[in-house]
Amino acid sequence: MNQLQTQVKTDTWITTTWDEYLQTIEHPDLEKAKGYYSNQKMRIEMSPVGNDHANDHTLIITAVGLFAAIKGIDLNGKDNCTYRKTGALEVQPDVSYYIGENADIVPIGTGIINLEIYPPPNLVIEVANYSLSDDKGEKRLIYEDLKVQEYWIIDVRNVQVISFQITDGGSRRITESLVLPGLSMSLLNQAFQRSRSMNQGQVYYWLLNQFQALN
Repeated sequence: MNQLQTQVKTDTWITTTWDEYLQTIEHPDLEKAKGYYSNQKMRIEMSPVGNDHANDHTLIITAVGLFAAIKGIDLNGKDNCTYRKTGALEVQPDVSYYIGENADIVPIGTGIINLEIYPPPNLVIEVANYSLSDDKGEKRLIYEDLKVQEYWIIDVRNVQVISFQITDGGSRRITESLVLPGLSMSLLNQAFQRSRSMNQGQVYYWLLNQFQALN
């Protein structure tokens, strides 16, 4: 382990200033790390490299894309994109989407998405293998403050999608997406469960049939 990683405690919230957070997250040794900053606290997460996390990350991106294509829903997805309010907040969700009238709101060529210029994404997804308690807790509060419309957590170990609608400064569990109407969490749960015994090509074929049957 290099010197910086021994100095910066990862996967926990640390009280710090915005400038100290930027110095940390922009250090070359943390090039592949994810950073979160809110309420004068930062959390640094080293990029997951495990098979299960990677599989579920890929599966959810493809599932959402297939559903949107079949239903004719406009969207633009972001993989590990950075959203920032300078001096106050930064998040780097695993997956995020601008949907419907917001699909094309962030132009090509944009780097870090400035939340003082652009709205937050409609849907944010965190893939949780070792970070489940934080994804359900502190990050959930941040996304409530950020006023994203919907927040999903992919619980890798328990093979399920935990989904929330964010409204009125809080969040509530939902069983069907509101930003992707007609997409049920039970169907996504079945897809993830199938992925434990089937390859992804087989799961996508099954999903396509399920989505087409919804028309």
